[in-house]
Amino acid sequence: MPEVLVPVARWPRWLANFEASHGPATIEVAAGGLRGSAPDGSRFVAHLPFSTGYDGPPDPAAFADAVAAPAGWGVLLVRKGGFAAARIERGTVVASKTGQRHVQGRTKAGGQSQQRFARRRANQAREAFEAAADHAVRVLEGVEVVVAGGDRAAVAEVLADRRLGSVRVVGPWFAVPDPRRAVLEQVVRDAESLVVDVENAAGPGVRAPGS
Repeated sequence: MPEVLVPVARWPRWLANFEASHGPATIEVAAGGLRGSAPDGSRFVAHLPFSTGYDGPPDPAAFADAVAAPAGWGVLLVRKGGFAAARIERGTVVASKTGQRHVQGRTKAGGQSQQRFARRRANQAREAFEAAADHAVRVLEGVEVVVAGGDRAAVAEVLADRRLGSVRVVGPWFAVPDPRRAVLEQVVRDAESLVVDVENAAGPGVRAPGS
């Protein structure tokens, strides 16, 4: 199913658009989320942000009311050569850091030159991840849950630092480009959106309004 992020304020409009296209949806609670099935076979499954399970009534308004961010949470975005981290407390970003370090791209050279290049590139990547981990430790102090994005292997390298051993990744994965300041700010906003998987029986998945 295609996945879309729906800000809570746009949820009623998104649902209205879905039903306008596919007919009145039968709503039920399933698998910790809210599932809607339309007469034409289209369906959606909506989940609360931060991997929070939902066990309330099968009512879209009650579902939206159940959205609640942790008192403290973080964002960690990492790609080779770049990272961004933020700590959010009660809806306010209280600490953040972005940074870049040079990591050489791939080469078509062969033989010993290629091997030396590969070792140099691996060393640069390791140093970049170590630097990202150092900053993440400071920014994410006291945080137990983060939303993450970028390159999965790169994020795993940073979180492998024992000082970040208590940090748990929740919510959807954010497949972001180079994690610069504007990208970080957008993820902070998007992290509190509903996560909706959509299957449109008549064609491409229904998109959230404004997405």
